[in-house]
Amino acid sequence: MGGMTGKVASVVGAAGRGNMGQVIARRFAEEGARVVVSGRHEEPLRELAEEIGGDWVLCDLTKKSDIDNMIDTIVDRHGQLDVAVNASGWGLLKPFVENTEEDLERMMALQFKGPFQWLQKLVQTMDQRGGSIIQISSATAKIMLDNHAAYMGTKAGIDHVVRCVANEFGEKGIRANSISPGLTYSPMTEEHMQSASLVETFRKCYPLGRVGTSDDIAAAAVFLASDECFMTGENLQVNGGLCLRRNPRAHELYEAAVEAGEIPGE
Repeated sequence: MGGMTGKVASVVGAAGRGNMGQVIARRFAEEGARVVVSGRHEEPLRELAEEIGGDWVLCDLTKKSDIDNMIDTIVDRHGQLDVAVNASGWGLLKPFVENTEEDLERMMALQFKGPFQWLQKLVQTMDQRGGSIIQISSATAKIMLDNHAAYMGTKAGIDHVVRCVANEFGEKGIRANSISPGLTYSPMTEEHMQSASLVETFRKCYPLGRVGTSDDIAAAAVFLASDECFMTGENLQVNGGLCLRRNPRAHELYEAAVEAGEIPGE
C-alpha cells in the first residue's frame, strides 16, 4: 500500500455504483493517491468522493467541452495530474445486421471519439511532468464474441490510438497502456451473471479457472500507474488466459441454458 502517495489520479466512468471505475478509484485511494472521479451523474460521484476522501467533476466523455473542463478543473484544484484512467463503456450486444446508425454513432462517440479527445487533452496536460494513461479495453478487441461487433471494433480502434500516443509522447515521460478484461463481475454484466450456465460456459474458457473481477483490473491499473512500471504502448490481457482460448459461441450459451433448464428449448 502507499505506492501512489503524492499522485493525483483521475478516473472517468465512475458514476455507476460498484462499477469498475469505482473499484479502481477505491484502490487508487488505498494506495495513497488523491483521486478525482468523473462521470455523468452527480450523486454517486459525490458519495464516492466523500467515501475515499477525494474529489469529483461531472464529465460526459462524448462532449469535448466536458473533457477539457474536467482535466482543467483537476489541475486547477490539485496542481497536477499524474494518472488518468478511462473506464467508461457501453456493453451493446446486438446481431451485426441489426446495429442501427444511432447505435453506431453512440458507440463511436463513447468508445472512440471521446477517448481520442481525452487522450489529446491529456498529452497536452502531462507534457511537462509526464504521467500514466490507462484505457480500459476488452479481450474482445482481440478475440471474437457473437453479437458484439460495434463494441469490439471501437475498443480495438482506441487500443491502436493508445499505441500511437505511447510512441509519440514517450519522450515527454508519458506512458499509455490499455487493460483488457474478459467477462467480469460488474454492474454492466450483472444481468448476464445471474445465469449459472452462462458463467460456467465462460469459465471453461479461462485457463485460470474463473471469470474476472473488477479487483483484478484495479490491481493491474495500480501497477501501470506506479513509477515501477517500465511499460508503454502495451495491452495487458488481465483475463485469466482467456485469449489463449476463445469466448463461447452464442449457440453454445443457448444450448447450456436449455440443458440447465434456464430457458425452454425449441
